[in-house]
Amino acid sequence: MLVRALAFVAGLGGAAGVSQFPEYSQQYMQRLGGAVDELLRFMDDFDKDAVSLDLSRDAALVDLAQGGQMGAARADSMVRTIDRHARLSSDLADMQNLGPFSLARYATRFTDPELAGRVWENYKPAMPVTFEGIIFAVIGFLGGLALLSGLIYLLRLPFALFRRTSEL
Repeated sequence: MLVRALAFVAGLGGAAGVSQFPEYSQQYMQRLGGAVDELLRFMDDFDKDAVSLDLSRDAALVDLAQGGQMGAARADSMVRTIDRHARLSSDLADMQNLGPFSLARYATRFTDPELAGRVWENYKPAMPVTFEGIIFAVIGFLGGLALLSGLIYLLRLPFALFRRTSEL
C-alpha cells in the first residue's frame, strides 16, 4: 500500500514537472525573440558606424582592435555579440513554427545560459489547461511512476535473490 502511494506521488510529481514544459518553452521563445531583436539592433548600430567611416564590419572590427586595450576588448565583445546573434537567430528560426510536441525535440537548444536563467527567475508554474499541457502531464505522470517503480524494483532485487538462494 505504501509503495503504491509513493508511486502515485512520484507520478504526480512527474506530471507537475513535465506539464510545465509548454509554458517554459513559450517563455523561452519570447525571450529568445527579444534577445535576437536586441542583438540585431546593436549590430545594426555598429554597422552604421562602420559604414559612416567607409568600413566593412570586419574592417571596423580590425580597426577597433588596433585602438589599444579598450578597443581590442570592445572588438572581442562585438565578435561574441555577432556569434551569439547568429546562434540565437538559428535557434529561433528552427523553433519558431513548431508546435509544443515538436518543440520538445528541440529542448536541447534551450541552452543560452543568460536566457534560461532569466526565464527561471521570472517563471511561475501554472496548472496546464491546454491539450498540450495535459498530454505533457500524462507523460510526466507515467514517467514519474515508472521511475519510482523501477527504483523500488532495483531496491527489492537483492532481497528477492537472497530469498531464492536461501530456499535452495
